Amino acid sequence: MSTNIPALLISGLRKAYGELDVLKGVDLTLDNGGIHGLVGLNGSGKTTTLECILGLQRFDHGEVTVLGLAPADLHKAQGKVAAVFDSPSLNPYLTVRQCLQHAKLLSKRSQQRPEDLEKLLGLHQFRGFPIKTLSLGNKRRASIAHALISDPDLVILDEPFNGLDANGVDEVLMLIKSLNQERGTSFLLSSHQLPYLEGICSHLAILHQGKIVRSGEKSALLRLETSKVRLRTTDPAGAVSLLRSVEGTSCSPGAVEEEVLVSSDIMTAAVINSQLAQHQIPVYELATERASLSSLFRRLTQDSES
Repeated sequence: MSTNIPALLISGLRKAYGELDVLKGVDLTLDNGGIHGLVGLNGSGKTTTLECILGLQRFDHGEVTVLGLAPADLHKAQGKVAAVFDSPSLNPYLTVRQCLQHAKLLSKRSQQRPEDLEKLLGLHQFRGFPIKTLSLGNKRRASIAHALISDPDLVILDEPFNGLDANGVDEVLMLIKSLNQERGTSFLLSSHQLPYLEGICSHLAILHQGKIVRSGEKSALLRLETSKVRLRTTDPAGAVSLLRSVEGTSCSPGAVEEEVLVSSDIMTAAVINSQLAQHQIPVYELATERASLSSLFRRLTQDSES
């Protein structure tokens, strides 16, 4: 895999279904060797974007290249690109082992052994089971194993955590991390499970109303968010009045009675508490809420709707 060619390049991607514009000019670049998260509300166009990337949907305008190839030419990648969608689609009548053996026969570059992938994904005890008899979680494990048999350079996973229990999620996260670190495998994870993406991804892109409203390195994006302080006081009106007078500070009523949410570029929780105490405004609960992907996502999607 050439490090000079992006794993994925999308420019001005547009797609409409009749009069409904789903993608309205998506721009996104995925560098090699990263774990990229694509997040968005239901109906934001995540799955349509993935289908356009993989040549499963014709798009109306724009440019897409995957490892330097147009979607229509992905067959030339010979297994370097693999994808698993939300609904597992393996042959239901083949066993787990048969599915993996068949995939290995089709791949010209695979060094993987089916039995190793079965063990890696916790499928060894189900190797003789037909796919149709597996639980949704194990079907997803089998689909991921099937995708990895060709030693891909780029793996695209649509809702990879659906149907998995807590242990299954941890195993998939560990697998993604190890493949990325040890083999340099690039990943694009499309999911609404924001905490999982925040924990594993190096880069994030937020898709909303058919456009990427923010993308970049996770650490840089989260630095854009101001940590909030949540406090409860017997005088919320007095607290709001006092704190709003401080430049660079905003506050609003919380979700419950006597609760105030404070955002400040200059005051920490300790300083806020001290200021309120000096003005004899009692505080009986105080907590800092760190910036997160969830808070960034809520702010961007709410701001664009207002």
